[in-house]
Amino acid sequence: MKRFLNLRAKALAIAAVCLALLGTASVQAAPSSRIKDIVDVENVRSNQLVGYGLVVGLPGTGDRTRNIPFTEETMQAMLERMGVNIRGTQMRTQNVAAVSVTATLPPFARAGSKIDVQVSALGDATSLQGGVLVVTSLRALDGEIYAVAQGSLAVSGFKAQGQAASVTRGVSTSGRIASGGIVEREVPYALKSALALKLALKNPDFTTAYRIADVINGQVPGSAEVLDPATVQLKPAGGFSGSVIDLVAQVENLSVFVDQPARVVINESSGTVVMGSDVRISPVAIAQGGLTISVTETPVASQPAPFSEGETVVLPRTQIDVDDGSGRSLAMVGGGASLQSLVSGLNTLGVSPRDLITILQALRSAGALQAEIEVQ
Repeated sequence: MKRFLNLRAKALAIAAVCLALLGTASVQAAPSSRIKDIVDVENVRSNQLVGYGLVVGLPGTGDRTRNIPFTEETMQAMLERMGVNIRGTQMRTQNVAAVSVTATLPPFARAGSKIDVQVSALGDATSLQGGVLVVTSLRALDGEIYAVAQGSLAVSGFKAQGQAASVTRGVSTSGRIASGGIVEREVPYALKSALALKLALKNPDFTTAYRIADVINGQVPGSAEVLDPATVQLKPAGGFSGSVIDLVAQVENLSVFVDQPARVVINESSGTVVMGSDVRISPVAIAQGGLTISVTETPVASQPAPFSEGETVVLPRTQIDVDDGSGRSLAMVGGGASLQSLVSGLNTLGVSPRDLITILQALRSAGALQAEIEVQ
């Protein structure tokens, strides 16, 4: 009797664990995201910087100054600023390369902060490996200098070449300088004094916008308003004592169930197809078959008998195989079929990704695909 009770207790414990796992799985199955991950806050944005400079110290892999005149002119101007006059002389160095320097200025970056910079060759330099960027100013679209960059390049690619062979891996004419830029000017924006802020949805949608507003108003009543499918406005309500920054910090970690339209994204060049979970198919019959012709040439050498006056000739041998897809049948897809049933049905037909693209476009033309097709 005691053994029976022990077995029953173990069975109840296992059942409880299974129910707990099922409950956890059902909760995890519902997709939800934090508000901070699906929206951008107004004016909290990065700024692009660009500059022009020189990379020196290259082991003969730089620009050929006779082919790239702007590299020579830049070198002359730089040396003249340092008190060296080389006007009228011909420079034949290949240790220098003209480069484009780009960087991203993070939002609210302060003077003295360091940022990463990307360096790319502009001329005919074959490699920037081992080079050092000379101090370069980085400007924004307004023409003002916001950062300066300098330092040794880290190049991931390389190129080795001999007289009969060469090896190339990655891109050797582009490199990166970690923390190679120093911020000199700040982007002014008084976020603290703002009376209201707008949350811009990364994927505009009416349902998601209203869900965000409902979740925020549930936490801080009367502080969120939907302006359009892409914008939710935050404004501290009368009962909220903090600023708009305090309001954003309080609501940005709230979870929201994100809704998305039924969409099929197709990349014809690579044969990639991505379908959302809400894609549905109306009742339709699908038949897929392609004509494949394979031609194989296996020439055979025919030699004459020994001590004869014949000649050796090459006789052609051609084999042609034709596959018209006659073994494939018609498949029926029921009404309201989900993404999983659609993929399973098409896999049963032996459909390749490129054939799947044609079938999806035909389904859309027939009005059976209840989704938007986006071709990249």
